[in-house]
Amino acid sequence: MPKSQSSRTPSSRKPLIYGAGVVLAAALLGYVSYRATAPDRSGSSSSSSSSSSSVAEVTTDPDAGVYPELEKLARRDAGDKLAQGREDAPVVLIEYADFKCGYCGKFARDTEPALVKKYVDNGTLRIEWRNFPIFGAESEAVARAAWAAGQQSRFWQFHRAAYAEGAKEKGFGKDRLKALAQQAGVADLDRFARDMDGSAAATAVAKDQEQGYGIGATSTPTFLINGRPVAGAQPVETFTQLIEAAAEKARETEDTKNGEGAEGAAEGSAK
Repeated sequence: MPKSQSSRTPSSRKPLIYGAGVVLAAALLGYVSYRATAPDRSGSSSSSSSSSSSVAEVTTDPDAGVYPELEKLARRDAGDKLAQGREDAPVVLIEYADFKCGYCGKFARDTEPALVKKYVDNGTLRIEWRNFPIFGAESEAVARAAWAAGQQSRFWQFHRAAYAEGAKEKGFGKDRLKALAQQAGVADLDRFARDMDGSAAATAVAKDQEQGYGIGATSTPTFLINGRPVAGAQPVETFTQLIEAAAEKARETEDTKNGEGAEGAAEGSAK
């Protein structure tokens, strides 16, 4: 994957101190994030070689690589226009992505719909989007446009249109963004244009971007699954395993809390 071409200053990319564990997580994620999307330089044309260079090694151990500080980044806001799924879902997948990123498009087309159908629809999973534009001015512009579409509850439709096969090759100039908004069913295009160019859009995108840099992300897509960093457009099977492991851990935690609550109530009534 090409190196980031964001217009933001280098100082904005220093990891934020969410907690001591996140300093280590940021360093690891920075390395894994690069390895997950680095181009294959081996010269081999075999599918196994290509695959190994395009995905990160991950483990499905429910406790491995989970950082409570990162898990707290889930907003679980009922008014979040850039999220889908129940606010109280046991698993939250946060995606840091750029609309000009080919790997992000692959995830959006090949993997995300399956996760929505299998886990979002039954209440297990919530997906929260974070705009993480790292490829220059057009990345910033389409991020603001996506946010603007969200203000009219058409973010995911815009997301689908912008990630359609061949969409990014057409560029994301102003006319193109308006066309994508029309395709997404945005009702008030004049409002869309105002929102896209307004300070609120710039602030919202910058907030997401700083969060991505803060956790140590250096390429897209980067994910957090209940606080576990995952980098690259992993196959659907990997996300399935990680989501189910996180859901099982969440169930066990809830059962433990309920058990402790029942024991406390029983002790209180016995006194």
